[in-house]
Amino acid sequence: MMNPYLQVAIGGAIGSVARYGVYRALPGHGFALATFLVNVSGSLVMGLLAAMMAQRGGQAWTPFVMTGILGGYTTFSAFSLDALALWERGQVAQMGLYVAGSVLLSLGAVFLGITIGRGFFA
Repeated sequence: MMNPYLQVAIGGAIGSVARYGVYRALPGHGFALATFLVNVSGSLVMGLLAAMMAQRGGQAWTPFVMTGILGGYTTFSAFSLDALALWERGQVAQMGLYVAGSVLLSLGAVFLGITIGRGFFA
């Protein structure tokens, strides 16, 4: 198996490019839609893969997929910057919706992913 640091580096590059693709496809319109969708979809995939790896093994792929690809794809640093930008523009209600929605939907997505994955990969 490949060196785990190299796995994370290659996976991170893949995830970062995928995130950039989402940003290019969904430019901001006052609400940080791209970051929102990246964090929620990444959480769903994280849950699915966590369930699959728990049921079927594959922990050797964790550095590449979980830390690398999904770590590069999802981004709470961009989330924080987007939330602050909404606040600074005086869009406090949108910021609250964005923060609450991102956190709650991402938690729900990872739960859904694990639930689906446990049933699918059992």
